[in-house]
Amino acid sequence: MEVQIKNKNNIDFAPDSVLKEINQNLRTILTTARGSVPLDRDFGIDMSVIDLPIPLYKAKLTADIYDTIPKYEPRVKVVDVTYEHDVLSGRSKPIVKVATFVH
Repeated sequence: MEVQIKNKNNIDFAPDSVLKEINQNLRTILTTARGSVPLDRDFGIDMSVIDLPIPLYKAKLTADIYDTIPKYEPRVKVVDVTYEHDVLSGRSKPIVKVATFVH
């Protein structure tokens, strides 16, 4: 399964499959800034890497993704993290590939 953040505003409070629930959980983890959840300040991704040079940004964010996802979504294993770059806007977005332990 590959996770790409397309529309983070669509929240399904009753997903009709386990895979949809896992995908939504992964999107939530990847789009939440660490420190912003009051009762779990460790939840989410370290957003302080955003303004780092691209190679350092990618290295630190990739390590953070490998550490954080298994902690909050134990039904998956991170297999690969690649990046989609938009040269015009200067944006770089992670594409996270995971293997699921459910069918």
